[in-house]
Amino acid sequence: MPRLIFLGPPGAGKGTQAKHLANSWQIPHISTGDILRQAMRDRTPLGIQAQGYADRGELVPDQLVNDLVAERLQQSDAQAGWILDGFPRKLSQAVFLDELLQKLNQGSTRVVNLEVPEAIVVDRLLKRAEKEGRADDTEEVIRRRLEVYHQETSPLIDFYRNRQQLVSVDGDRSMEEVMAHLQTAVHS
Repeated sequence: MPRLIFLGPPGAGKGTQAKHLANSWQIPHISTGDILRQAMRDRTPLGIQAQGYADRGELVPDQLVNDLVAERLQQSDAQAGWILDGFPRKLSQAVFLDELLQKLNQGSTRVVNLEVPEAIVVDRLLKRAEKEGRADDTEEVIRRRLEVYHQETSPLIDFYRNRQQLVSVDGDRSMEEVMAHLQTAVHS
Protein backbone atom coordinates (compact mmCIF):
# COMPACT_ATOMS: atom_id res chain seq x y z
CA MET A 1 0.00 0.00 0.00
CA PRO A 2 1.99 2.97 -1.26
CA ARG A 3 1.62 6.15 0.74
CA LEU A 4 3.79 8.92 -0.65
CA ILE A 5 4.28 12.58 0.12
CA PHE A 6 5.76 14.68 -2.68
CA LEU A 7 8.01 17.61 -1.79
CA GLY A 8 9.88 19.93 -4.11
CA PRO A 9 9.88 23.54 -5.23
CA PRO A 10 7.19 24.95 -7.50
CA GLY A 11 7.97 23.81 -11.05
CA ALA A 12 9.83 20.65 -9.97
CA GLY A 13 7.23 18.41 -11.63
CA LYS A 14 5.54 17.10 -8.47
CA GLY A 15 2.01 17.19 -9.88
CA THR A 16 2.97 15.58 -13.18
CA GLN A 17 4.94 12.77 -11.54
CA ALA A 18 2.38 12.23 -8.75
CA LYS A 19 -0.50 11.94 -11.25
CA HIS A 20 1.43 9.46 -13.37
CA LEU A 21 2.36 7.24 -10.40
CA ALA A 22 -1.15 7.45 -8.95
CA ASN A 23 -2.63 6.34 -12.29
CA SER A 24 -0.21 3.46 -12.68
CA TRP A 25 -0.78 2.26 -9.10
CA GLN A 26 -4.52 3.05 -9.17
CA ILE A 27 -4.45 5.11 -5.99
CA PRO A 28 -5.65 8.69 -5.51
CA HIS A 29 -3.41 11.67 -6.21
CA ILE A 30 -4.42 14.06 -3.46
CA SER A 31 -3.63 17.70 -4.08
CA THR A 32 -4.66 20.15 -1.37
CA GLY A 33 -5.65 22.69 -4.01
CA ASP A 34 -7.91 20.09 -5.67
CA ILE A 35 -9.39 19.09 -2.28
CA LEU A 36 -10.25 22.70 -1.49
CA ARG A 37 -11.84 23.33 -4.88
CA GLN A 38 -13.84 20.05 -4.71
CA ALA A 39 -15.05 20.72 -1.15
CA MET A 40 -16.21 24.19 -2.22
CA ARG A 41 -17.96 22.78 -5.32
CA ASP A 42 -19.63 20.05 -3.24
CA ARG A 43 -20.62 22.61 -0.59
CA THR A 44 -19.41 20.34 2.24
CA PRO A 45 -19.34 21.98 5.69
CA LEU A 46 -15.55 22.43 5.39
CA GLY A 47 -15.93 23.58 1.78
CA ILE A 48 -18.40 26.27 2.83
CA GLN A 49 -15.91 27.52 5.46
CA ALA A 50 -13.11 27.51 2.88
CA GLN A 51 -15.31 29.41 0.40
CA GLY A 52 -15.77 32.19 2.96
CA TYR A 53 -12.01 32.70 3.16
CA ALA A 54 -11.62 32.51 -0.62
CA ASP A 55 -14.43 35.05 -1.13
CA ARG A 56 -12.59 37.49 1.15
CA GLY A 57 -9.31 36.86 -0.70
CA GLU A 58 -7.74 35.30 2.40
CA LEU A 59 -5.62 32.19 2.74
CA VAL A 60 -7.43 29.18 4.14
CA PRO A 61 -6.13 28.63 7.70
CA ASP A 62 -3.93 25.60 8.45
CA GLN A 63 -6.54 23.99 10.71
CA LEU A 64 -9.13 23.99 7.94
CA VAL A 65 -6.62 22.52 5.45
CA ASN A 66 -5.66 19.89 8.07
CA ASP A 67 -9.34 19.00 8.53
CA LEU A 68 -9.86 18.69 4.77
CA VAL A 69 -6.82 16.41 4.42
CA ALA A 70 -8.01 14.30 7.37
CA GLU A 71 -11.46 13.98 5.79
CA ARG A 72 -9.95 13.04 2.40
CA LEU A 73 -7.57 10.38 3.80
CA GLN A 74 -10.52 8.64 5.45
CA GLN A 75 -12.43 8.18 2.19
CA SER A 76 -12.68 4.62 0.90
CA ASP A 77 -10.51 5.09 -2.20
CA ALA A 78 -7.59 6.24 -0.02
CA GLN A 79 -7.48 3.07 2.07
CA ALA A 80 -5.30 1.22 -0.47
CA GLY A 81 -2.75 4.05 -0.60
CA TRP A 82 -2.38 7.62 -1.83
CA ILE A 83 0.03 10.29 -3.02
CA LEU A 84 -0.10 13.66 -1.26
CA ASP A 85 0.98 16.68 -3.30
CA GLY A 86 1.10 20.12 -1.67
CA PHE A 87 0.71 18.89 1.90
CA PRO A 88 2.37 19.17 4.31
CA ARG A 89 3.96 22.52 3.47
CA LYS A 90 5.39 23.24 6.91
CA LEU A 91 6.55 21.45 10.03
CA SER A 92 3.33 21.94 12.01
CA GLN A 93 1.38 20.26 9.19
CA ALA A 94 3.89 17.38 9.07
CA VAL A 95 3.42 16.78 12.81
CA PHE A 96 -0.38 16.92 12.36
CA LEU A 97 -0.18 14.44 9.46
CA ASP A 98 2.05 12.07 11.41
CA GLU A 99 -0.43 12.01 14.32
CA LEU A 100 -3.38 11.58 11.93
CA LEU A 101 -1.76 8.65 10.13
CA GLN A 102 -1.03 6.93 13.44
CA LYS A 103 -4.67 7.40 14.46
CA LEU A 104 -5.84 5.98 11.10
CA ASN A 105 -3.34 3.10 11.21
CA GLN A 106 -1.85 4.35 7.95
CA GLY A 107 1.86 4.20 8.72
CA SER A 108 4.92 3.53 6.54
CA THR A 109 4.86 6.74 4.55
CA ARG A 110 7.67 7.54 2.11
CA VAL A 111 8.55 11.12 1.24
CA VAL A 112 9.87 11.96 -2.21
CA ASN A 113 11.84 15.17 -2.59
CA LEU A 114 12.20 16.24 -6.22
CA GLU A 115 15.43 18.23 -6.40
CA VAL A 116 15.76 20.74 -9.21
CA PRO A 117 18.27 23.63 -9.36
CA GLU A 118 16.67 27.01 -8.79
CA ALA A 119 17.72 28.40 -12.20
CA ILE A 120 15.96 25.47 -13.93
CA VAL A 121 12.82 25.91 -11.81
CA VAL A 122 12.67 29.65 -12.59
CA ASP A 123 13.08 28.90 -16.31
CA ARG A 124 10.34 26.22 -16.21
CA LEU A 125 7.92 28.48 -14.37
CA LEU A 126 8.56 31.43 -16.69
CA LYS A 127 7.90 29.18 -19.72
CA ARG A 128 4.75 27.78 -18.07
CA ALA A 129 3.53 31.32 -17.26
CA GLU A 130 4.12 32.36 -20.88
CA LYS A 131 2.39 29.26 -22.25
CA GLU A 132 -0.61 29.60 -19.91
CA GLY A 133 -0.81 33.39 -20.21
CA ARG A 134 -0.05 34.06 -16.54
CA ALA A 135 1.16 37.65 -16.79
CA ASP A 136 1.45 37.97 -13.01
CA ASP A 137 4.04 35.14 -12.82
CA THR A 138 7.05 37.38 -13.31
CA GLU A 139 10.57 36.29 -12.43
CA GLU A 140 10.37 38.42 -9.27
CA VAL A 141 7.12 36.71 -8.16
CA ILE A 142 8.54 33.27 -8.95
CA ARG A 143 11.71 33.96 -6.96
CA ARG A 144 9.57 35.13 -4.02
CA ARG A 145 7.54 31.89 -4.16
CA LEU A 146 10.79 29.93 -4.13
CA GLU A 147 12.02 31.94 -1.15
CA VAL A 148 8.82 31.13 0.77
CA TYR A 149 9.12 27.48 -0.27
CA HIS A 150 12.68 27.29 1.07
CA GLN A 151 11.74 29.00 4.35
CA GLU A 152 8.72 26.79 5.03
CA THR A 153 9.66 23.50 3.43
CA SER A 154 13.38 23.09 4.13
CA PRO A 155 12.64 22.05 7.73
CA LEU A 156 10.35 19.31 6.33
CA ILE A 157 13.23 17.83 4.34
CA ASP A 158 15.33 17.54 7.49
CA PHE A 159 12.32 16.28 9.50
CA TYR A 160 11.71 13.39 7.10
CA ARG A 161 15.41 12.72 6.46
CA ASN A 162 16.01 12.31 10.22
CA ARG A 163 13.16 9.78 10.32
CA GLN A 164 14.64 7.81 7.39
CA GLN A 165 11.51 8.45 5.32
CA LEU A 166 13.06 10.74 2.68
CA VAL A 167 14.01 9.69 -0.82
CA SER A 168 15.60 12.42 -2.96
CA VAL A 169 15.23 12.22 -6.72
CA ASP A 170 16.97 14.38 -9.33
CA GLY A 171 14.08 16.17 -11.03
CA ASP A 172 16.31 17.86 -13.60
CA ARG A 173 15.99 15.11 -16.18
CA SER A 174 13.44 14.06 -18.76
CA MET A 175 9.99 13.19 -17.45
CA GLU A 176 10.59 9.52 -18.34
CA GLU A 177 13.97 9.39 -16.54
CA VAL A 178 12.50 10.98 -13.41
CA MET A 179 9.58 8.52 -13.51
CA ALA A 180 11.94 5.53 -13.81
CA HIS A 181 14.07 6.80 -10.93
CA LEU A 182 10.95 7.38 -8.83
CA GLN A 183 9.67 3.86 -9.46
CA THR A 184 13.02 2.42 -8.34
CA ALA A 185 13.46 4.80 -5.38
CA VAL A 186 10.07 4.22 -3.77
CA HIS A 187 10.31 0.45 -4.07
CA SER A 188 13.81 0.15 -2.61
